[in-house]
Amino acid sequence: MSKKKREVHFTSLSIRVKLLLVMLISILLIFLTNVLMYFSVNQMTRHLDTIYAGNVQLSELEEALEKLQESMEGYLNTKTTDSMQQYYERELEFARFSENLSDSMPDDSLGMMERNIRCLSESYLKLTSATIEAKRGRNVEKYREYFEQAGNVYKYLSEMITSLNTQRFRNNTENYERISSSLSSLEKVSLFVFVLIALFDLLITFALTQRITGPLSQLSEAADQVAEGNLTQVDAVPVRDMDEIGIVTVAFNQMVSSIPGYLERLKESMEKEQELKEKELLMEAHLKDARLKYLQAQINPHFLFNTLNAGAQLAMLEGADRTYEYVQQVASFFRYNIRKDNDETTLSEEIKMVDTYIYILNVRFAGDIHFVKNIEDEELLRLPIPGMILQPIVENSVNYGVRAVEREGKIELSVYRLDDKVCISVADNGAGIEKEKLEKILSGDSLNPKGSGNGVGIHNVMQRLHLFYEGKDSFEMISEGKDMGTEVVITIPDLTETG
Repeated sequence: MSKKKREVHFTSLSIRVKLLLVMLISILLIFLTNVLMYFSVNQMTRHLDTIYAGNVQLSELEEALEKLQESMEGYLNTKTTDSMQQYYERELEFARFSENLSDSMPDDSLGMMERNIRCLSESYLKLTSATIEAKRGRNVEKYREYFEQAGNVYKYLSEMITSLNTQRFRNNTENYERISSSLSSLEKVSLFVFVLIALFDLLITFALTQRITGPLSQLSEAADQVAEGNLTQVDAVPVRDMDEIGIVTVAFNQMVSSIPGYLERLKESMEKEQELKEKELLMEAHLKDARLKYLQAQINPHFLFNTLNAGAQLAMLEGADRTYEYVQQVASFFRYNIRKDNDETTLSEEIKMVDTYIYILNVRFAGDIHFVKNIEDEELLRLPIPGMILQPIVENSVNYGVRAVEREGKIELSVYRLDDKVCISVADNGAGIEKEKLEKILSGDSLNPKGSGNGVGIHNVMQRLHLFYEGKDSFEMISEGKDMGTEVVITIPDLTETG
């Protein structure tokens, strides 16, 4: 049961995780092999250092013995202070090396020789010291006796050190050959392990590749049949693993199984559409008569508002909330246009009217205009402003900016303070305006300056602002060029404190 759960869990892993697992296993095996080789080689190296440490120690002892003998003879010949100082330094050096020798009872002949060398070294040090003291005390008889004994011990001790060093070197050579043979075997074993790891990686990679490319091949064959139109001959592609390929395969199977039903529904929809077109042709004749009658009626604003309100009430009674909201917004928009065209209003009401205008456009054009407002201080919304100032600017941003590009249209309205002024910015990400055309617009020579769709153009807005604020305002239109968007910045006095 646990094995089956583990297998199901592995099949649900993504392709990336599977590849990472294979790579991590390979790296782990190589790492463990390298660690094992490192410790093995390091252990053999330390063993080699231990083997030859005894030879180095005996060579140093023999060299110190020769220097001590030379310094003793030098003093006996010269009896100078420097030669005496040199003798004492070399005596301490030889004593230090001899103390490193073992003085315990050994089990082998080499150990016994090392212990004898240490004992002879101590005797030699006593004889050399006695020789020096006899020479300094002018005791000729004792001096000769000690000097002769010291020379005999020196020769015997030197021979013993050389003999022990030679025997140890022979033994160490045999040990070195054994270690060298072990290193060679370790090298072969390591090479064999690396070959095994490489074969393991190849097998795992091949198996994983087959598990990935196999379903892809089946999916490709099924897709070719669907492309040729053989929907009835396409069998469901089997799903092995629930990885990325498995998920795509499941989606493909669902798509293929749903295509016949979709084609049937499409056929029914086309038949219904044909029926609707026939009905529309029959209704057009009746609509023409109705339009003539409506055109003959002089619809005044009160009749228009009453008609829109009646439509809104009917939509509310029938539960059509979106239709009710839309009709209410349209009624508010037209009422504001007629009443506020030349009257003073507030920035808050102007922005509400822009919200209504954007709402109507988004209902008409399936919500493809993204409108953002950034108000630095809510107190600024009380500012007095001429009616119908912002809506024409926003309308131009829609008609000549965002409508001219395929990307999502975005209009951003910002209100903020700048020193003792208030700035109102309307920026879009639309088609932008070239420099020459921008100059014509500001001069009133282009972009329908006499009036936009609602009869109020950019030039008209500039003139009314100039009159309302007695020349204390400024109007800027900024664009970096084609497809760089456009920004209109209106700067007016801050009348929030006085107003």
